[in-house]
Amino acid sequence: MTDYFQGNLPLGSVAQTQPTINRAMTQTDDSSEILARTIAEAGSERKAGEILLLKLADVSYLSDYFVMMTGYSRVQVRAISSAIEDKVKTELDLRPLRIEGKTEGSWVLQDYGDVIVHIMMPQEREFYNLEAFWIHAERIPLPNSDDGEDNPR
Repeated sequence: MTDYFQGNLPLGSVAQTQPTINRAMTQTDDSSEILARTIAEAGSERKAGEILLLKLADVSYLSDYFVMMTGYSRVQVRAISSAIEDKVKTELDLRPLRIEGKTEGSWVLQDYGDVIVHIMMPQEREFYNLEAFWIHAERIPLPNSDDGEDNPR
C-alpha cells in the first residue's frame, strides 16, 4: 500500500499551487473590505449613528467583517437597510444572502457571506452589546463616522 503514492506527484506543481491560493485569499480579503466599507458608507448616507467596522477574519470563521450601526427609529432602521441593499447592488452587483428583522425594524441583520450587517435601535444595541462580545476583533477606522469612541460600553 505504501508503493501506491510514491513519486506520483512532481514537487514543482505543489509549490506553484501555494502562491495562487494566497493571492486568491488576498483578493477575497480586499473584496470583503470593499464590501464592508461600501455598507458603512451607505449607512452613513442615511444618517446611521455609531458605525463600527470589525474585522473578524482573524478571530472567527463566521464572517470576515461585521458592520454595526444604530438607527434611531424603526423607519430609519428600515431605510438604512434598504439604502445598503441598493448601494451594494448598484456598485458591487451583490445581494444579501439573507435578511432578518426588516419587518419588525428594531434589529435588521443582512448577511452578505463575508460581511454581516447589524442595524439596531439604541435599546437593542445597548442590551445585546455585540461590541463587547467581539472586543478581541480588530476595529477598522472609518472617516467621518460617529463610531462611539467617546461613548465606551
